[in-house]
Amino acid sequence: MSDDVSDFNKARWEDLAQAGVEWSQPWIDLDMASAREQLDPYEIMGNVTGKSVLCLAGGGGQQSVAFGLLGADVTVIDIAETQLERDQQALAHHGLTARIEQGDMRDLSRFADDSFDLVWNAWAINFVPDTGPVFNEVRRVLRPGGLYRLVWGNPFSGMIDETDWVQDGYLLKRVYADGEVIMDDMDWEIEAEDGSIKKIPGPREFIHTVSTVVNGLIGRGFEILGLWEEEKGDPLAEPGSWEYLKALAPHNISLWSRYRGE
Repeated sequence: MSDDVSDFNKARWEDLAQAGVEWSQPWIDLDMASAREQLDPYEIMGNVTGKSVLCLAGGGGQQSVAFGLLGADVTVIDIAETQLERDQQALAHHGLTARIEQGDMRDLSRFADDSFDLVWNAWAINFVPDTGPVFNEVRRVLRPGGLYRLVWGNPFSGMIDETDWVQDGYLLKRVYADGEVIMDDMDWEIEAEDGSIKKIPGPREFIHTVSTVVNGLIGRGFEILGLWEEEKGDPLAEPGSWEYLKALAPHNISLWSRYRGE
C-alpha cells in the first residue's frame, strides 16, 4: 500500500532513524528478565516460547530482540528500511533470527489468515489517518484467542503544544476529535551522542480518540484485557517543558486485547 501519507512518513522515518531517534536504538543489553519487563510489565502476555509473534510497525531493533530472547518465532514489518536494518543488527548481536518484512501496517496481505498468536503494535498507529484498516488486518492475521497489544498517543496530549503554557496552565485549544495533528513546530528534537540537539522534520500524525480505538476493537471481536496511561513525565519539571506536559497529560496509552474469533 502506498499513498501520500505513507510515502511522506516513510521518508521522515528514514531520516529520523538515521539521525538516531530513540526508537531506532537497538536493545543490545537485554537478557530474558529485562526483555520480559520491557514487554509485559502488567503480566498479561504469558509464556511466548514457540509462539508466532508479529511486531507490527515495530522496526528499530527493540521488541524483535526482546521476543526472540523469550523464545518466540518473530516476524517484523516496518515501513522504513533503516528501522529494519536496526533489527538485523540487534538480532545478529544476540544470535537470533527473525523474518524481516518491509511494508505498511495497513496491508498485511503477505501473511495468511490466522498466522500469529500475538501482534505487538508499537507506537505507530498515529502515523495513519484511520485505525480501521489496521484493526481489520490484525483481526485477520490473528488466530482466535490471540493477543493484540497496542500503544497509541493520548489524544489530549496531541491537542496541546508543550510550549502552550500560560501563567498556571496549558491552553486546550483544539477540538477533541479524530484528525491530523497540526502543531506549531512539527520538527522532532534528537539528542546526539555529544549532547547536541538536532531538529529533524517529523512525520504526519493523527489523533485517534479513546472511543475510536476501544469501540473499533470491540466491534471487531476483541475483548479488552486492560488499558494503562504510560510515559507520565515529571511533575517537578519546568512548566512549559515536555516532561511537565507529560505529567499533566500522559503521552501514551497502552492496551491489551484478545481476539475472540468469529
